[in-house]
Amino acid sequence: MARVLVTGMSGVGKSTVLRELHRRGHLTVDTDYGGWELPDGKWDERRLARLLAEHLDLVVSGCVENQGRFYDRFEHVVLLSAPVHVLIDRVRLRTNNPYGKTVEQQDEIIYYARTVEPRLRKGSTLELDGQRPAAELADAIELLMTRAPSARPGPRGGRGGRDGFAG
Repeated sequence: MARVLVTGMSGVGKSTVLRELHRRGHLTVDTDYGGWELPDGKWDERRLARLLAEHLDLVVSGCVENQGRFYDRFEHVVLLSAPVHVLIDRVRLRTNNPYGKTVEQQDEIIYYARTVEPRLRKGSTLELDGQRPAAELADAIELLMTRAPSARPGPRGGRGGRDGFAG
């Protein structure tokens, strides 16, 4: 059993992978939906802490400023990544989330891919290519979930700090 955080830029496929994992019977929480984020765009820390305390086998997805505060509560932090042009194409075409439809929002995604994704990479324990089919990504995450938690050497570049994506 393991708690896994799936993170990455808008349009990388976090929600799609979570839907596949949910279809396979796993408990999943997509923090883009259901009031997990406060008006300031950060996670509701009390609510998320309660969720993580109650479930040992869970996949959570999201990308928020204060996620680094929770890295030590996940056995794995998986970064999904893809080239910026793929992200922009996906957000323009998706129908399940309005974010990314405007030029301003697309510019934000480009900016975050340059500035935030490197910090996510430092805080991750595994990076997966978000261009792979959702079923393959779900297979990789399931494999992580079935491994007994062990003493982790820590993510590449070190675990996140109290605030921020990776410290």
